[in-house]
Formats: sequence, C-alpha cells, structure tokens
Amino acid sequence: MSTKRAPSHSPNNKLAILIAVLAFALLTCFFFAHHLFTARFALYAQPHPHPADALRKSTPPASDTKYLSYYPHSGLHNQRIALENAIVLAQQLNRTLLVPFLRLGKPIRYVSFEKLGRFLALGSKTGLEHCPLVPAGIPAPDECSGYEEWTSIPWDHLVNLSAMEENMGVKMIQWDGSPIAQYMKKSHINIFEADTLTLQDSGPYDFRFLDTLDDVSPTRDKYLYSIYIPKLAQAPERLLQIGTLFGSSRLRLKQGVSKSVRRDVRTGMAFTNPHLSRVADMIYEALGAVYIGAHLRVGDGHFEQRSTDNARTIWWKLVHLVCGLDLEETLTLQQQLSPFDEDLDPPLIQPDLPSLRVPHLPLPPLPRTSKPKIRCRAPLHTSPPLQRLNIPLYIATDSPNPAADLLFSIYLQTFPCIFFLADFSSRLTPLDPLINPYDQVPLKGFLMPVLDAMVLARAREVVVTDGSTFGTFVKDVLWRRHWGFEIVQRG
Repeated sequence: MSTKRAPSHSPNNKLAILIAVLAFALLTCFFFAHHLFTARFALYAQPHPHPADALRKSTPPASDTKYLSYYPHSGLHNQRIALENAIVLAQQLNRTLLVPFLRLGKPIRYVSFEKLGRFLALGSKTGLEHCPLVPAGIPAPDECSGYEEWTSIPWDHLVNLSAMEENMGVKMIQWDGSPIAQYMKKSHINIFEADTLTLQDSGPYDFRFLDTLDDVSPTRDKYLYSIYIPKLAQAPERLLQIGTLFGSSRLRLKQGVSKSVRRDVRTGMAFTNPHLSRVADMIYEALGAVYIGAHLRVGDGHFEQRSTDNARTIWWKLVHLVCGLDLEETLTLQQQLSPFDEDLDPPLIQPDLPSLRVPHLPLPPLPRTSKPKIRCRAPLHTSPPLQRLNIPLYIATDSPNPAADLLFSIYLQTFPCIFFLADFSSRLTPLDPLINPYDQVPLKGFLMPVLDAMVLARAREVVVTDGSTFGTFVKDVLWRRHWGFEIVQRG
C-alpha cells in the first residue's frame, strides 16, 4: 500500500514568494507616496499662472526675420544699460531683439563670451520647477540650494517696453533665461549655426559700435575694436549674437537720428510698475511731499574704499549747495559734527558737465518749514541759520543698517528729519503678496532697490554718488522724468 506525501515547499520557493510580496508592497508604497507628495505640492503651485501666461503673445516669426541677441550680466543697472544699447542697435540694424529677463539678486559676473554663455545656461532654473514646491520643514534637494537667492522677471514688469516697440518700430521677444538654443526652438525660431554671426568678446571692452563710417574712436579709448553699424546692418546672417553690451559709451553715436533714438530709449526706461508706483507715492506723501534726497553707495568695490570721501562730499553738497548754508556756516558745522579727521577743508566738487549741457527750469525754492507726516528722529533746529536743515532728507543706500552706520552719523546729527526706506516698513506691506510666476519666488526683497530709486527720484533736489550706475540713472532719468525735464545723455 502506498501512502500520500504532504506537498513540500522548498526554501527557495518561499524566498521567491516573500521577495515578490515585498516588491509589490514597495511599489505600492512608492506609488502612494509619490501621489501624496505631488498632490500636496500641487496645492502650492495652483495659484501661480504658467510662465507662458505672463508674457505678451506674439505671432510666429517670418522665416526671413533677422535677430539680435546678447548676454546679460552683473547688477540691475548694468543689465539696464546693456538693454538700452541693445534696443538702439536693434533699431539701427532693423533686427528683432531677443530681450533676456532681468536677473535680480545674486548676479552673474562678466566673464568672456563662451564662459558667460555657459554660466547663463547653467544659471537657468530650467529643470528646477520642483524646488519651490517643497513644503517648509522638509529638507530641499541639493539642486535647490540657493534657489531663492535670485529671480528673473520680464523687463516689461518694470518698464513700458510696449511703448518703445510702438514708438520706435523695434520688435522685441522676451527670452525667459533658458538656454538660448532651447528657447529659440520653442519660439519656432529655426536658425542654424551657419546662419549666425557671432561677435565673441574675450574682455568687457572689446567691441564699440559707431554709427558714422568716417568716425574713429579716440586713441586712448578703452574699447579695442570699432564695429561700424552701417556695415553691420548689411550682414546676411539671420542671428547676430553679441556677448556683453554693458557700457554707457559702448555706442559712439554722431548722427542726430541715432542720438534721438538713444534719448527716447533711455527716457523710456523709467520704472512704471504700478505696485511700486503706489508704494512710492505713499512714501512721498508721508515725507510731506517736499523733501531732498541723496544716494550713498558704500557697500562694494571701490565705492566701499571711497565711502568716507563720498559720504563727506555728498554731505557738503546737501548742506552747502542744496540747503544754502554759506561756506563759513558749513565749515563750522562740519567742525562741530564731523567724524572725518584727516581734512576739514571743503572737498573739491567738480561740476557735472553733462547735466549743465541740458539745463532745466528752476524748481520752486525749498520752503523754510516742511513737516513730514511721520515723526522726525531728533528735535528740529531752532537756530535761524540751521533751520533750513529741518527739511526732510531721504537717503537711498546699499548700507544694510544706515541708522547704525558710522558713515551716516554726521547726517543723523545734521538733519533731524532724516529717513531711510526701512523707516516705512508699514507702507511696504502691499508688496508682500507679489510672487514671481516663473519660479514662485517672493519678489518684495528683490524690488527694494527699484523702490528706493523711485522714492529718491520724487525728491525736490537729489545728490548722488559719482560713478554709480544707480545714482546716475536716478539723477539723469528718473528725477528729470518726474519733474518733466529732458533727460541727460552720457557716453
């Protein structure tokens, strides 16, 4: 008689079944975790429009359209100057301009053409769309490190590019900062390398552009090579790719028409953002609508090295030239208050010749009394010669804490009604909700230098730091635009 054997299960079979069960469980957990993770992040992303929705729609380009592109770099005003030059060149060359977004925050410094192109491509936020979706309290991935140190916005969020396009007949396409080849493909701009003319610079001052064929740059000019715009206009290549275009004297213009175009472009670069304009108007009213302004750049490079001299020169201009204390009164006040030990003689103040070449009607004299709507820092002067110093003073500066900065101590002692942007924190709250739709980064902190310039430009009189692109723009363009005067052109 035979007996039945119980079925046997080998250890290998059991192990295989166990592995299959664990693998299924792992995949199931991963699926649900991924679903919960992305769904949770989607809640944060939904209020923000897709980047494509934020740009003006344009018709597909014609197959024979010619383009001009350049590489932006450095800070806000260096990028602004490069854009001004690019718009003028595009108009003169009859090319459509690819306008890079304005980068705010941590800048990309100038390097040679090939390196700058790589830096811009690697510095793009393309592929990092998940970074702003990581909730607070969860460690961000390594690739998201420094994500909020900078952001980029279309230029027409700050200035009225549409008006310039219409007035000057310059077509502009805004480039979102992604690698240029990818962006052109996405925009249906099909240009091959053989149809590209590249002006490849190895230094910041390689190329200068001249509008007159018989003109030459001065022998001691810092630019190495002269490019004649009329000859460049004949180039058959569909894409003209340039590196840096920064530099107020990058374009050497002799033709009246060219100068008029540049004047109109620079005039059109005044800030027009409605959110910032409303806040600037509120601060203007809080200052009493009549105040004087100064710009003191102290935080970087040679401005930091010359900060003591610049602070003293600007103080002298405010007290002696703007408020009208005579030489003896100003010297006496300096001796009483000054932290400047080395030299108590009046500083050498050079005349601003470009401004003198564009005179304007005089503004009404400063009033003897002007009371701001917010409390002054110190009691007002009662001595008749010093009462003129009771006028509110607004200072725009890159100093992180000017009220505690020794460089500003003489200003704080001289002007009882001295104010900085930080003094108006309650009026800045309308900017809190501003989020960049391209990367979901809060914009408020990045827009403070722009707001600082707009408030300064509303002052009755302004004194700025020599050599600063910020100060020069305020004095030559924003201030004159505010008061209805012709702007000053330099370069």
